[in-house]
Amino acid sequence: MEELKKRLSRCDICPRNCKVNRFDGELGYCGIRDKAVVHCAFLHRGEEPAISGDRGSGTIFFSGCNLKCSYCQNYKFSWKPEGKPLSSKDLAKVMLDLQIKGAININLVTPTHLMPLILEALLTALKEGLKLPIVYNTSGYEKEEIIKGLDGIIDIYLSDMKYLNSTIAEKYSRAANYPLMCIQSLKEMYRQKKLPLWKNGFLSSGLIIRHLVLPGQIEDSKEILSWIEENTPQALLSLMFQYQPYYKAKDFPEINRAIDNEEYSRTSKYAQKLNLKGWVQEFSSNKSMAGPYFEPNIHI
Repeated sequence: MEELKKRLSRCDICPRNCKVNRFDGELGYCGIRDKAVVHCAFLHRGEEPAISGDRGSGTIFFSGCNLKCSYCQNYKFSWKPEGKPLSSKDLAKVMLDLQIKGAININLVTPTHLMPLILEALLTALKEGLKLPIVYNTSGYEKEEIIKGLDGIIDIYLSDMKYLNSTIAEKYSRAANYPLMCIQSLKEMYRQKKLPLWKNGFLSSGLIIRHLVLPGQIEDSKEILSWIEENTPQALLSLMFQYQPYYKAKDFPEINRAIDNEEYSRTSKYAQKLNLKGWVQEFSSNKSMAGPYFEPNIHI
């Protein structure tokens, strides 16, 4: 853990490789220095059913992001360091407080650029009685070596798979290497958490791969779904249609709109043809995940 934290002095813990000294106050792409900045923490009931359950997921939204998609719905704190900088001791207290409130897990949202700091807090929280599964909720823009270092620490990986087309990744997220980085990290997550494990109807260990369908990008979505079936067949899929043209989406006319009925129909039908397990978001609400809890043997 100490070796990982030292890397913040010439930061290379994510694929951006900014090489800034965050201990000296230098800012890289994520915009965060040497303390974890927390935007909010609460019992979140809007995640996938297996993550939220009826009591809620103990969700910690971190500020800053190493990806910064142009259409991000959380742009107010992903693009800016809006929130409260916390010491590892204070962050550990946040985790323990969520456990006391009845959370079924601790859900770390956008942790990539902060993992050395989060690990310190986790160690403290575990020593003080934290017993909940840890969810690593990521954009998928990760380094494989960092994910390898989380083996035995993270219980549930909840990872986006946004793009397989590098041109699209560069256009909307300024990350042409996103497909490669995401593929490598997902394969490592799958190696660690191939089989989903369930406890009292909730996921206690496993990998969930999220894909948010973008307007006009159905072919890339279909390629992603096929990749998941071929490479991570026992992972759980969360197929989402909640896209809205937030923030800088207006700069790209082709995505400056919501998903239409045809795009929903084509993508969801394609997913249903594949041997995948998980959830498809209802189109009517664009908010809630369709269906009740899914056992591992239930297909989309």
